[in-house]
Amino acid sequence: MQAPYDSDRTRVYVVEDDEDLCEEMVLALDELGFDASGFRDAGSFYKAFAVRPCHSAVIDIGLPGEDGLSIVSHLRAVPGVRMVLVTARGQLKDRLDGLRRGADAYLVKPVHLDELAETLRALNRRAGPVAPSAAPAPATPSTTMWRLAEGDWVLTDPAGRRMTLTSTERAFLTRLLASPGSEVSRADLILALGGDSFDFSAHRVDAIAHRLRRKAQRVGMTLPLHSVRGIGYVFAEPC
Repeated sequence: MQAPYDSDRTRVYVVEDDEDLCEEMVLALDELGFDASGFRDAGSFYKAFAVRPCHSAVIDIGLPGEDGLSIVSHLRAVPGVRMVLVTARGQLKDRLDGLRRGADAYLVKPVHLDELAETLRALNRRAGPVAPSAAPAPATPSTTMWRLAEGDWVLTDPAGRRMTLTSTERAFLTRLLASPGSEVSRADLILALGGDSFDFSAHRVDAIAHRLRRKAQRVGMTLPLHSVRGIGYVFAEPC
């Protein structure tokens, strides 16, 4: 392996359930100049990310529990994080699905670790030296103080009230807060929930929104979540 040409210690989190492969990737990336850490599942990754966000994430799809595609869908709401899927799934439909979910690159196993390192460097050059934040950055003043915290498992409002989310609620709000003030279609929300728009009932999306509003009311929140007839939902305070 060649030594990296830059001295920047980009923080990389590897999410891989194969213990030997995870260790091999972490050690190789460290040797190549990255600040790498490994995690075996989504839960341990989210906990570490909430405390110390990474610049780039290398994610396997076939993880126990929450899969890598779900992690990518959630992370795309966090500005500055570059995502590389590394998986044995090499069919075109799998690659397209991974990129549509938000991955910046898709590599099929077995992956040469020099290639992985160069992919990470290329993504860093393209994105620039942007430090990631732990929560999605709102795009409009109307939602400036609404944010997801603690690995996106807690919603906080402008008054500092907090509401713990289920995995479904978290995926739903993560997608909406990725585009604050903008209409998000039911199809996009279904995709964020890990479903297929062809066999996923749109009524389930409405049920999630209804449940979130009622849950927010119980903790004293007035959730700025509005349905848009014939389209989907928008997260924004009224003008």
